[in-house]
Amino acid sequence: MRATDYPLIPLLAVQALWVAARAARLPEAAGPRQGRLGAGPPLRLLVLGDSSAAGVGVPSQDQALAGRLAARLSDRFRVDWALLARTGATARSARALLSAQPFGRFDVAVIALGVNDAKNGVSVARWRRDYASLLDTLAGRCGVSLVCASGVPPLDRFPLLPRPLRGVLGHRAARLDAALADLARKRGGVIHLPVGDALDPAGMAPDGFHPGPVIYDDWARRIAETVRSRYSGAHEGQFPGHAAQSAPVPVKKT
Repeated sequence: MRATDYPLIPLLAVQALWVAARAARLPEAAGPRQGRLGAGPPLRLLVLGDSSAAGVGVPSQDQALAGRLAARLSDRFRVDWALLARTGATARSARALLSAQPFGRFDVAVIALGVNDAKNGVSVARWRRDYASLLDTLAGRCGVSLVCASGVPPLDRFPLLPRPLRGVLGHRAARLDAALADLARKRGGVIHLPVGDALDPAGMAPDGFHPGPVIYDDWARRIAETVRSRYSGAHEGQFPGHAAQSAPVPVKKT
């Protein structure tokens, strides 16, 4: 927190309680959290993260990030996809959640985290350590060769949040996102995908805090374009680093 924010602490506390009481409690999207779509070179995809990864804001996984991304990639790949997401997840808890799963191998991981770290006041240093540890787990335990690290959303654009809370959380989110971008620049196989103007407040869910179907679909489109641009077509048309055969990736229900 900035020194200039300290006098606002009582007001921020009241506003946080007001938001918590007022916020609509939308469920995570219904439907399967793993599947197979398409034909072509096999690609094993993991979507990992918080409530936005879990599809809060839309009724079904078909309309959420994982479902839309698998559908968009299925025109070029045979996609074995899995979703591992939980409302309230942070970088640290997401790593613990991943570590508790049966061993699975993936080619691409998409991460959607940061909002809860910003809300919880996690320091930049801890966020960076936790995120780096998560990346290490994805690479070492899961064999991931490409990570699409979705940027921390600009919380100062969330309709639900009143001012000055909106500004304070927006500042925190921006600092975490800058640290994430720097971390991605320094690690091979990690691409930071900033949110920027892709977040249209008019396209958010009724709770004013989660994406609606249009935002989820556009988010999936941007990631799919990134994955396609990194696909080299090397080694018998398979995704770089992929074994000769691909089996469905088991993910324990959460």
